[in-house]
Amino acid sequence: MTIANKIRSMRIFRNYSQDYLAAKLHVSQNAYSKIELGRTKVTVEKLLTIADVLDTDACTLISDDKEVKLN
Repeated sequence: MTIANKIRSMRIFRNYSQDYLAAKLHVSQNAYSKIELGRTKVTVEKLLTIADVLDTDACTLISDDKEVKLN
């Protein structure tokens, strides 16, 4: 599972919209969508912000695990 897929899975699990995450990252919804589609590389700073908003740690998002541990 890619980082982009893990971010998307966590967002859906938390019942957050792309608009909500985009607002937290101070980007447009379209720009956020490109993150989830893997078309935009995520900076460490953005990854840490995404992890914080999703109430997880960045290690969970970048790990080699095939699935996201949702909690």
